Amino acid sequence: MILHVAGLDKFIPPFVKLVNEEFKNEKHQFWFTDLVEKYPVEQSESVYVCGGSILHKLAGYATLVKQLHSARKVMVHGLFNIRVVLVLALCPWVLPKCHWIIWGGDLYQFRKADNTWQSRIKEALRRFVIRRMGHLVTYIEGDVELARQWYGAKGTYHECIMYLSNVVDPKMAVGPGPATDHDRWNILLGNSADPSNNHIEALERLLPFKDQDIKIYAPLSYGDQKYAQNVISQGKMWFGSKFVPMTDFMPFEQYLEFLKGLDIAIFNHKRQQAMGNTITLLGMGKTVFMRSDVSHWRFVKDLGIKLNDIETLELCRITPNESDENVRIVCSYFSRSRLIEQLEEVIK
Repeated sequence: MILHVAGLDKFIPPFVKLVNEEFKNEKHQFWFTDLVEKYPVEQSESVYVCGGSILHKLAGYATLVKQLHSARKVMVHGLFNIRVVLVLALCPWVLPKCHWIIWGGDLYQFRKADNTWQSRIKEALRRFVIRRMGHLVTYIEGDVELARQWYGAKGTYHECIMYLSNVVDPKMAVGPGPATDHDRWNILLGNSADPSNNHIEALERLLPFKDQDIKIYAPLSYGDQKYAQNVISQGKMWFGSKFVPMTDFMPFEQYLEFLKGLDIAIFNHKRQQAMGNTITLLGMGKTVFMRSDVSHWRFVKDLGIKLNDIETLELCRITPNESDENVRIVCSYFSRSRLIEQLEEVIK
């Protein structure tokens, strides 16, 4: 049996469906926390959701301990839940068969740690667990290097794009020009209301273009809503009606149609984040600006993809030839068939 341990998120229900469809020869068990109402997952005897009262949670973690010991392999999808980290620390003999699927934010908790005793204990537990993890799973090798540098990770690296959110449909490609009939520059700023988007700094970089025909769209429905209000206030102050906060969740297909109408995307994250959006936009032939000092910049550039550095931000599009080449590379690497092949290597 292969055990998957995760907090429910938008990536997880499609992953469960994919595994059940493509890997029927191997038994997969899923142990989840968080709100099943927000991220509905198909219920079955192979799916366990830990939640409810304190007694139910205690029973849930007891179930996790049992499943950790009976599993042939363990896939830890994101290392955020400190209770899961504690369970793993108390059962160090299971760690050699554990695969840490690095999400980004879980790795960069190292930078958020402060000098309080609670933070020091959490980081000590995380270091103990990460150092002994037998396997590290991601498609961004730079994140593995950081895990080794920050936490002393020694696990074997497995390259895998992991989730369907990282798969690009070639039919989505729309080319470098405007996908809708507009003369203005439609600009995407960030991917969520997470402060790591550094919206205000990016808006400052856009100030020289405030008098041009632009629209700045900022997805803010997901994340820290207090931070979102600060971004909205500043965006409106500097750009007025040219700043458009997106505060309501948008169905996936509708969001894809929205992305097709963009000209430029700006991701000012100081850590690995927003890769799903980045991949999708590059697969559409769009012009993407990001920081050149993040781990995923090197990964994307090494694939041969044309990226733009936010340090030289301007209203411009990549050339049609660059756009076509980006689409070709992205559709080749971030394909469903490659995902299946990589998952087979991880779970075999």
